[in-house]
Amino acid sequence: MRSWQVERRKRTRHLIELGGLVVKAGIVDLIGDNRAIIYGAMIWIAEKLNSEDRERARKLWAGMGKEAFAAERPADAHDRTQLRQDRA
Repeated sequence: MRSWQVERRKRTRHLIELGGLVVKAGIVDLIGDNRAIIYGAMIWIAEKLNSEDRERARKLWAGMGKEAFAAERPADAHDRTQLRQDRA
């Protein structure tokens, strides 16, 4: 495969993953797939990140995202190992 094809596939995968976050957050269901609202919200986020309040917003949003990812993550290998040891 040519290098431009590899890069194109990487970019496509990245964009799909970002779009998946919009769905995962429940935004699509809440607004009926209204792309103008989604885009407007992203513009608002960008403006917030360009403001004096950027660090506070980043910390708040990063914390919320990390908590959400952790809440949906399946048990990791350590947890599975511990379960096996508990059964023995």
